[in-house]
Amino acid sequence: MDWFWSFPHLSDDFLRDLRRAIDDSFRTFTRSYGDMLEAFFDPLRIFLIQSERLMLNTPWPIVLLVIAAIAWFASRSIWIVLGSVVTLFLIGMFDMWEDTMRTVSMIFVCTVIAIAVGIPLGILMAKSDRVRNVINPILDVMQTMPSFVYLIPVVMLLGIGRVPGLIAVVIYAIPPIIRLTNLGIRLVDRDVLEAADAFGSSSWQKLKNVQLPLALPTIMAGINQTIMMALAMVVIASMIGVQGLGQPVLRAINNQYFTLGVFNGLAIVGIAIIFDRVSQAYGKRLQKHLEIVHG
Repeated sequence: MDWFWSFPHLSDDFLRDLRRAIDDSFRTFTRSYGDMLEAFFDPLRIFLIQSERLMLNTPWPIVLLVIAAIAWFASRSIWIVLGSVVTLFLIGMFDMWEDTMRTVSMIFVCTVIAIAVGIPLGILMAKSDRVRNVINPILDVMQTMPSFVYLIPVVMLLGIGRVPGLIAVVIYAIPPIIRLTNLGIRLVDRDVLEAADAFGSSSWQKLKNVQLPLALPTIMAGINQTIMMALAMVVIASMIGVQGLGQPVLRAINNQYFTLGVFNGLAIVGIAIIFDRVSQAYGKRLQKHLEIVHG
């Protein structure tokens, strides 16, 4: 009756040989195509470096003014503007300005890449049930896979550095924008689409002038969630060389520096709140505008 209590499994020798074969194949692939992959992702490295230099070399008063202008444009709320400026000012007062600017530049680049890749994929999912049925399981795996696991293949392919961390953050954070772009386009009222067809709109005109504008509040919610997930990945990505607020937190964990970890953790929370409030307020403004236009 031992078989009843012990779950049957493959032999240890077979499992060991299987793991070894997979690992050896991956290493062989890395040695053969590693340089090609690095060259392929080199534009991302340049984009990230230039974005980081811009944030670090811009005087802090100008950065605060730009953030305040963006917050006002998005929210039209003086309280959100004041909250954003005060939060960044306090971060600077506690000597975390440079790390914060590195983190903001990383989130900016990740968000741009996520938008550039995620919105077209979401549109494809909305246009084709077959594409949706293929991509949905992949997104399920991406959202349930432990975040540390993303680091393993990326590091094996590209080593330690900014670009591997950037790719890991994008992979972790991109599912919400894909899902919500798909959802937003699918929720567009059929009557509106029939009216667009009646006016002789092509598929591209219908997408550009009707579906995307009406789906924009939902897409903005996806961008909001992508930014939040990217910020959540900052500390983990610091393990493979991503600079910013995550590295002091990691150093605090390794050396039991309580205040260092708490201060930098609160700075990450402050940045997250700024992004969240500004993007949510912009999404609500878009929703109200569309209700006025179509109501």
